[in-house]
Amino acid sequence: MLLKNTIQNLSLAAFALFLTQNSHAQQTDKVYLSGKDFEHPVQWDFYCTDGNNSKTWSKINVPSQWELEGFGEYTYGRWYKELNQKEPSKEEGLYKYEFEVPADYKGKDVLIAFGGAMTDTEVKVNGKLAGAIHQGGFYEFKYDISSLLKYGSKNTLEVHVWKHSANKSVNAAERRADWWLFGGIYRPVWLEVSPKTHIENIAVNPKMDGSITVDVNLKNVSKNATLEATLKGLNGENFQTFTFPIKAKATKETIVAQWKNIKPWNPENPNLYELQLVLKQNGTAVHHYDKRIGFRTLEFKKQDGIYMNGTKIVMKGINRHSFWPEGGRSTSKRISELDGKLIKDMNMNAVRGHYPPDTHFLEVCDSLGLFVLNELAGWQNSYDTETGKKLATEMIIRDVNHPSVIIWDNGNEGGWNYDTDKVFADLDPQKEL
Repeated sequence: MLLKNTIQNLSLAAFALFLTQNSHAQQTDKVYLSGKDFEHPVQWDFYCTDGNNSKTWSKINVPSQWELEGFGEYTYGRWYKELNQKEPSKEEGLYKYEFEVPADYKGKDVLIAFGGAMTDTEVKVNGKLAGAIHQGGFYEFKYDISSLLKYGSKNTLEVHVWKHSANKSVNAAERRADWWLFGGIYRPVWLEVSPKTHIENIAVNPKMDGSITVDVNLKNVSKNATLEATLKGLNGENFQTFTFPIKAKATKETIVAQWKNIKPWNPENPNLYELQLVLKQNGTAVHHYDKRIGFRTLEFKKQDGIYMNGTKIVMKGINRHSFWPEGGRSTSKRISELDGKLIKDMNMNAVRGHYPPDTHFLEVCDSLGLFVLNELAGWQNSYDTETGKKLATEMIIRDVNHPSVIIWDNGNEGGWNYDTDKVFADLDPQKEL
């Protein structure tokens, strides 16, 4: 069963008994520490180092941009210094939040995930670093905090966010741009709680004929493991189940299957299916993993055009920013639906951004039938190679399974670092080279 909607409205402490009673489900539970969006936030303790309402501890909504919450200073990007004869504001934000962890989480893998924070982010749990500082404001990132938690007790989360990056290439790619510069944890924060043996993530390549290749990343697999793949239609249709043996200690497996009577995905008929994977050990299910997918075949023909399911497509689209007057870059699914429907109502079929959008916007594009050009940020300037590869990896892992995503953009105009190209080829099984 899916617990997401239930979890977001309950504290971890109140939810502990429910999880214990339903532990046989063995799914990865998503437990929100923040609100799901800026319209339904959770308050954390907050300290801003400069600008409005600074140098004192108070409260802030999470997720949000701190400027929209009355903190710091509004600054614009590319020409700020030239127009104002001074450097843009570089305030920092300190966040604190306490949360309880049930005792029965001990022995499981617990990750903390940030949907997006601007721009450098340091995370501590109970006074200890969760990992290296994350640099890059438009990307989802995670830390394994299993060893840092106090189980059956309260835990303290501290997050230090710098509005500007210590990495010059990140500032060049993201901050020297024609847009407002914001700071803060502007997308949700959550825990991912998985059994020790589990499916970490997948990358699918589903074709119009119902065939599929799935790259599966696994953790802590021992002997006598199998993987079952089942497809379900969103209207209740059931399809054949395929079973695959998994080698002991395997960290990556590729499975291949084909289902009959599949309706392909396209802008006029965005047919979606639920791919259900079950990892079993000695015949017992240890982890369930579900992903919504669409079957479509893409072909890029040189000096001809782009074909989907054998039909040449003409893209009519627009550039969209993740932006809202009351939230800055902190948005919601409601806003994504408004934008997606507006684009469709204007008889367009494609949309591009200058950075990865919110996941809920891609879900809207999947369901409405919009082509997406998903872009690694880089406004006229690219990330350095090490940073670019890391951020491209985060983007592709998060977004590779959306049928709406048909093209990856490696930066904007002058923001292309050719040394990061291989990351796209390595991580996307749908690649066309």
